[in-house]
Amino acid sequence: MKTMYPEVWDLDVFFEGGSESPAFQQFIDALPPQVEALIAQTKALTTEVSASELRHTIDQLKEVMEQIMHAGGMLSCLTAQNTKDVKALQLQGQLSAISASYSPAVLRLQQLLAEMEEARFEELLTLPELSEFAFILSEWREQAKQKLSEEEEALISALSVDGYSSWGQLYNMFIGDIKVEVDVEGEKKLLSVGQANNLSSHPNEAVRKNAFEALEKIFTEKEEFFAKTLNHLAGFRLTTYKKRGWDEVLQEPLQINRMKQETLDAMWKAISDNKAPFVKFLEAKANMLGKEKMDWFNFDAPVTASTAKVSYQEGAEFILKHFGKFGPELESFARKAFEEGWIEAEDRDDKRPGGFCTGLPLAQQSRIFMTYSGTMSNVSTLAHELGHAFHTYALRPMNALNRRYAMNVAETASTFAEMIVADAAVNEASSKEEKIALLEDKIQRSVAFFMNIHARFLFETRFYEERKQGIVSTKRLNELMEEAQREAFAGALGETHPHFWASKMHFYITGVPFYNFPYTFGYLFSLSIYAKAKEEGTAFEEKYMALLRDTAIMTVEDLAMKHLGEDITKCDFWEKGIALCVKDVEEFVQLISKEG
Repeated sequence: MKTMYPEVWDLDVFFEGGSESPAFQQFIDALPPQVEALIAQTKALTTEVSASELRHTIDQLKEVMEQIMHAGGMLSCLTAQNTKDVKALQLQGQLSAISASYSPAVLRLQQLLAEMEEARFEELLTLPELSEFAFILSEWREQAKQKLSEEEEALISALSVDGYSSWGQLYNMFIGDIKVEVDVEGEKKLLSVGQANNLSSHPNEAVRKNAFEALEKIFTEKEEFFAKTLNHLAGFRLTTYKKRGWDEVLQEPLQINRMKQETLDAMWKAISDNKAPFVKFLEAKANMLGKEKMDWFNFDAPVTASTAKVSYQEGAEFILKHFGKFGPELESFARKAFEEGWIEAEDRDDKRPGGFCTGLPLAQQSRIFMTYSGTMSNVSTLAHELGHAFHTYALRPMNALNRRYAMNVAETASTFAEMIVADAAVNEASSKEEKIALLEDKIQRSVAFFMNIHARFLFETRFYEERKQGIVSTKRLNELMEEAQREAFAGALGETHPHFWASKMHFYITGVPFYNFPYTFGYLFSLSIYAKAKEEGTAFEEKYMALLRDTAIMTVEDLAMKHLGEDITKCDFWEKGIALCVKDVEEFVQLISKEG
């Protein structure tokens, strides 16, 4: 008898009773005194600090950081699983204030490092107590040099609780509360945004169009709210940049992602120069659907009648089977996640849209959130989030301060895991119709990363430039979004999605600015890793885990050179990955031409 994996996650293992847990409240209440003690400790340090004193402070910093992250992970889960959990939202506000009060301790330590004489700083990094932190301490020192004074940065952090982070939280609460009425084959249904989005892959075009138009209608009605939220969130960010003397809006995102502008430029140039095959794919799919151009609501439309439903249990078994072919550690880790209830997959009301993976470091566990509706695309999403969790697992031997990897390399691990499953699905197709459907689903990811994500990047870059001059109107936001979509999709679009800026949560995330290009980076970077994995088989797993362990202690340029022997500031590297995706398009076009 096969194992039945739970579709609702287990959070009681951390704090029984969720947001009403007395133990959880006590855990949060115990944090402020620890933060105060840490701040006092960092303030007492001077540039003559000894290696042992600095190591002790780093250890204390790590302990408090892990507790804040643990509470934050729990609250991410609680607010996502039930957007009406008022108590969880209150606790989130309390934790935001605590996180802001913790920032001055980090800022003080960074400032101290920046004030040190170069020779003294370099000497400290050679000592055994600190040598393992050489990268992160050097990074902190450079970041402090680019920022304002310790007092000014502490003030910005304190003000961000109500002036910045709260805008993002308000968006999440508001969008989670929206109900959309959709006509589903004659039956009126009141759905959450996430449930309405899931209808984008419904086999009936009328249902897909109804869902799209219902979403556009509700976002049009609420557009002023979303525009105000986006404008003020961006305004806070831009004001901070201006005070620091930063003119380039990409300075912080690039710094956070530990990558050079040349790398980003090379990636987008390689993609822009090679969009023709994907335009051809979109035109071919549109023709299959009886259309001249690809309308937004048809992107996820099934292309054959054989697109079967995949139950959650079947999806889990499929993932485990193919993870096992890559390596035993990935397979056993994923099995543990399924069996122990690390995954929230149930399709129900009042859940937040989208999916994510969050870590709870004190338990050395992760939790995965999504809404599973039975498509192969859902299986890929599940594999994607398990890839994130495995990345966290691979980093366990590292000190907590050396586990803070950036989003671009985070998306490498997730898309790598997703690729294992997508490739396997195509290869195991039982009929030509099924192979066409699965290949189309796989190519859609290339379209998403090369075109959809590019549209988001173009929109956000241009929006921020215009926001420097003042509030950007809803009319202009819609125009910017449509212009970006038409450019990024290289003329392949019919009907656009003008309110995508309002519907996409990524634009409202305050923790990581420009939550877009790292996805494309991760996708193409993981293609190179995947190619090596296919060559070497299960023997590659340990090399892969070694790469993951290095993701938080070097730049992406150094990471690629060390583990792949590649210069990623050149277009050549990115074009190799794109070429692999083009092969999928060629196979798809060949298969459907035979169909004709």
